[in-house]
Amino acid sequence: MQITDVRVRKVAKEGKLKAVVSITMDEEFVVHDIKVIEGEKGLFIAMPSKKTAAGEYKDVAHPINSSTRDKIQCIILDKFEKAMQESEDE
Repeated sequence: MQITDVRVRKVAKEGKLKAVVSITMDEEFVVHDIKVIEGEKGLFIAMPSKKTAAGEYKDVAHPINSSTRDKIQCIILDKFEKAMQESEDE
């Protein structure tokens, strides 16, 4: 699986949510609404989720293993950092 496109939509308001991202895999499958969040230990991603009747959040789509999650997170955060740098340069 290759991530063939990453689209970053920066969030203008203050807070922990920094961006919402869509990724395309193998130019065939898209996952929308991946969040870039600033936590105590730095930036991380949160996969798209929905709230259950019990008030818990469950991922709608997510990687099956940690190595795939790490790969996706690295690619997204790299693209996010580049987008932030470009906006500062403007």
